Amino acid sequence: MVQQTLNTPIELLHYKLRTALTMENDSLAALGELEKAAKSAEIKKLFRHHAEETQEQIENLEQVFTLLEFKQSTAPSPSTKGISKQAASLIERSAPKLRDQVAVASALGNEHYEISAYQGLILPAEAMGATEAVALLRANLDQEQHTSEELQETLQKLVG
Repeated sequence: MVQQTLNTPIELLHYKLRTALTMENDSLAALGELEKAAKSAEIKKLFRHHAEETQEQIENLEQVFTLLEFKQSTAPSPSTKGISKQAASLIERSAPKLRDQVAVASALGNEHYEISAYQGLILPAEAMGATEAVALLRANLDQEQHTSEELQETLQKLVG
């Protein structure tokens, strides 16, 4: 596969947006796996709720493609694939009584990656003056930050 050279800030933004779409699709799949691994009904519910939010985030990203007049497609997101593999490995190695803790901690790591990805998308979109696209990206970022806080509080309860 030939690696495309990104020559302009617009090409970079488009590529990063494509990667973000892959990231959210990977996250949606991972949330289903984490929900299956979780033992607590409360944590399963938390993952289902976040899956609903992730679907909204995918829809927001699709709107951003349209607003920026970019062709909608995906690009590789090796980071989210790696986070998912790490989670699966930890879940496989963990006793059932640790599964909730492992699942929540894994989801928290993914949230931190997603937060940084959205921060990296917002700044160039702002520089382009794409205010509607920025609003959608900020909405996603806000949801990711809120979910990170929820996961942190849940993890604190589990380990405390």
